Parts: sequence; structure tokens; C-alpha cells
Amino acid sequence: MNERLTVAADTIRTLAVDLPVNATFHIWLKATGHNSLGSVSFANARGKFAEVSIANAEEYGLRIYQVFGGGHVELSFDTATTAVSVIYWFTAADVLETGITVVHTNRGNAPPELPGGYHFRPPFGWMNDPNGFGRFDGRPHLFYQHYSHGLRWNTMHWGHAVSSDYLRWRHLPIFLFPSEDLTARPDKRGGAFSGTTIPLVDGPGIRVFFTEQVADRQPEQQIQLTATSSDLITAGQAEVVLASRPTGAGLTPDFRDPYVFRGPDGLWKMLLGSQSDEGGVILLYETEDRTAATGWTYVGKLLVEERYRTTAIECPCLLPLDGPATSRSTRWVLVYGLMNSKDEETGRQNLTMADVGWFDGRSFSKEFGQELDFGTDNYAFQAFLDGDRAVGIGWLANWADAHPDIDFPTAMTLPRAMHLSDGMLLTPPIGAAESLRSRILDRTRLAAGETVTFDNGAVEILFDLDEAGATFELELDHPGAAIAVFRDQRGLGIRYERDDGPASPLYVARGANPRRVRVFLDYGSIEVFADRGRWVGTKRIDGFEPIRAARFSAGAQSVVQATVWALKL
Repeated sequence: MNERLTVAADTIRTLAVDLPVNATFHIWLKATGHNSLGSVSFANARGKFAEVSIANAEEYGLRIYQVFGGGHVELSFDTATTAVSVIYWFTAADVLETGITVVHTNRGNAPPELPGGYHFRPPFGWMNDPNGFGRFDGRPHLFYQHYSHGLRWNTMHWGHAVSSDYLRWRHLPIFLFPSEDLTARPDKRGGAFSGTTIPLVDGPGIRVFFTEQVADRQPEQQIQLTATSSDLITAGQAEVVLASRPTGAGLTPDFRDPYVFRGPDGLWKMLLGSQSDEGGVILLYETEDRTAATGWTYVGKLLVEERYRTTAIECPCLLPLDGPATSRSTRWVLVYGLMNSKDEETGRQNLTMADVGWFDGRSFSKEFGQELDFGTDNYAFQAFLDGDRAVGIGWLANWADAHPDIDFPTAMTLPRAMHLSDGMLLTPPIGAAESLRSRILDRTRLAAGETVTFDNGAVEILFDLDEAGATFELELDHPGAAIAVFRDQRGLGIRYERDDGPASPLYVARGANPRRVRVFLDYGSIEVFADRGRWVGTKRIDGFEPIRAARFSAGAQSVVQATVWALKL
């Protein structure tokens, strides 16, 4: 395909595209004034043949147009009357194989250009929580919280991508839209919030569950909806499955993030996050409807979290770890985020917890618990059972840094496996992460205490210590912050101090004594995996300046060997 931008006049913009037959365009546009129409026209060698228009001057509206004949087509709009946020096209017959082709974004929602960058990012706009993570029709699908028209949180949609290996993604059309009333104005009143996805039981396709929020709705701001998709491209009409919170449970209006899964008794179960006077709450529902479409009834509070003064539990998920779901001996892992929580000892906020125990379909018996990530920038983590292995992914940020009033382009974490070993939960990067290694940068100098410089911001560092728990400090050269990975008397940690910012929290896994440490660097992030994922720390780095070099400023004598790779998708 061939796209080019030409300028025919001072205010006329023309986008030239060569199309296959039956190409579908999604165009988001708005009028620049309240007394005019915004419009985008289509033309070919025979002249203008179509136009889409809109009167709304407050928010971008979606227009869909199909070009049946293909060939060379030019799209034009007058910037004096029309603002265009996004234009992309696709062919429905093969979009799962080819993805969308983005023709236009504006300066306010364009993605960053990051040579070699390997973390998942949206093709435009804002992104937060992963949603509906799962394998459908043989391939992993990732849905996510999305706003197309800027880098700030606003009316929530679901973006969508598909992969073959969890690392290399094809962007697909926007999957789930909020109600028409919510999309009329960029007023942050709500939209299609987080949820989950399951296969349809009566044929090909998926069923999605999500929270609809309308901030000024009474008596319930948040309710649960479901919709289906037979083609894995667009969702059908949504229907309400839970119109209100359970009565008599003492809950705040927080009632969100449905996670649906098969229980050990074969019934569909649903987890929801909320808050009560006792603390953060995970609610459990179930249904005997084999399609999961109707009949959801409240079972009770699966968990009450009294630590860290959370204002609500978010994004709960529950799945078996070391055996079939139907076995009484199988351990399950319950993962949940603690919104606005704070660890007073370290200053870290918005912690994510992972409790391991037994689930009988109606109650959860905890054996032990641990933090999912000592860096805390692995938030809204969602996992599913892919065959006999658990795989999860998180938002590489958290609400301690992000808020609706700042531009905040973010990414997803590296996908992670989840399994038990010697009574502990391990969350290493998936095995396919090794396929990111494009070439070796160093095998001797870093271990000898020398500085190793990087070509760009995409790097993996793997090193072994001569004994478990040996002290070290791996200093990472960044132009805007003092960054290091260290092991000292407190444990394993990430040091992150911005040159122009306040003191950062203490990102440390207390008592961690690793032997092998694996560090992934990318533009805007650092991920640390120690002893096959026994201790994991994820930290977002402000901006996109790359880490330029690394050296052991302390403890090099304890490093047995170290290898540095340049990474590339």
C-alpha cells in the first residue's frame, strides 16, 4: 500500500491511498465551529464520489465508509472547517491477518517513534487497563481501555489487537464503543470500562463483559453489560446483566471490572471490585446459564482487604495454577489492584496483590500472599489460562503518576507466565521474550566493571551472582533521572530519582536474595525479573529518552557473568 500527504492549498489537506477492493474506512472528525459542518471527501480519477460530515464541534464523531472498487483514492478536508483525529482503513475479510492501516493522526494523539521499542502501545491515543485478554480462534487477543483523540484519559472505548506470540501485535479496529450520549462530548463522564472476554459456547466468536460508567447516573454510576461478537472485529448491541450492586452489603458506588471464568463446579463465575466500610472488596457472582448471558446471582464477598487503605479494589482475576480447575488440590491465584492504596513504609502507591490458595467455587481459602510487583507499575494485571499455562499482562503505569489532566502515553508490560515453584508464585516473562534478542552487545566488559553503551533504548541485561543475595548496584545512565538496580541489606530494588522531581518511593522487594537477575530496558520503562520471576519489579520512566549505558558501580566482583543484548521486535 502507498500513502502520501499532499497540500493543495493553505487549509486543504489531502491524503492519497492505494486501496484493495472492499476497504472500510473509520474516520473521526468534528466541525471547527458551531455553525458549520466538518467533512471529509473521497475522490478518484473520475472525481469526487463520496463525503462524510458531522455538525458536532465538541467531540470527534465516528463515520464509516466503504470503498468497494479499490484503487487510488484521495481523502480531502479543509482544516478551516474540519478537525480530523484519526483515519484508518481495513478489509474485513482479512483484517485479523493484516490489521488496520493508519492513514492519519494529529499531533495530539500520535504514537511516539521508538526505534527498536518492543512493548505494546496503541496506534494512537490514550491506553490504560488490559481487558479481555485471551486466546480466541487460535490466537491471543488483547483488548484495552482506550481513548482515540488525545493522550489524556477520557471517554473509554475498547481498543483491540491480535498476535501469534504475545509480543508482535497487529492493531485491529476499535472494538467496543460507549453509548452515543457519552461520545457526544469529551467530558470524562465514563464509557466502556474494564472487563473480560470468554468464548461463545454455541459457535465461533466471543462474549465480552464490561462496566459501563455514567458519572451522573442515579442510583448506579457503574453497571455491568455484556455483548457478543461473531467475527472478533466488532461487538454487537450491549445488554445489562447486573443493573445494581448487591443490597445490604454496605458498598460504595464502586462496582466494576467484571472478570468471568469457569469455576471448579463448571459454572460461570464473575468477580467484581468494590469498597465497603471494612475495606476493599471482591464480590463473587455465578450463573447456571451455560452461555453466561443471563441469570447472574450474588454469592457473597470473596475477599475483604483491610490493609493499605485502598479506596476500591480494581481488576480482580482468579485462575488455577498447578492443576485442573476441577481438582480440590489445585491452587488458584487471586490477583487484584488496590486503588489509591499506600505502603507507608516505602511510599509506594496503588499496589497489586497476588494471593494463592484454594477455590471451591464459592469461597477462597488463602494459603499465602505476596505483592505481584515491587515496582508497582504493573497495574490492572489480567491473566487467563492458555491451555495449561497461565499468562498475564499489565498496564505499565499506575494512577500515582497518571491522571486525566496530563498527557501520558503508556505501554503494556511484557507478558508474563504465572506458576508455582517451591511454595512461591513466579511471574517470569514468557519464553518468547528471548526471540526479541537481535544481537549481543557485550559478554565481558559489564562483568569486569566497565561501562557498556547501548545503540538505542531496547536492551536486555542478564547476570549471575557468585552467591544468592550478593550485594551489587547496576547503574543505568539516563539523561533525566538517576536509575539503578541494586541488592543491599534491604533487598532487591529499583532506584529512580528524577533530576527535577520530588523524592521517589522506595521500590524494593524486602529480603529478596536473588542469584540471577534479568533486566529489560525500553523507552520509558525498566522491568526486573530475579530468579525466574520470584521477585519482579516494573517501573515506568518519564518521557522517552533511552537509557544510554550500564555499569556496575558496586559489587562487580560478585558478578560471575553478564550478557547484554540489543532487542528488537
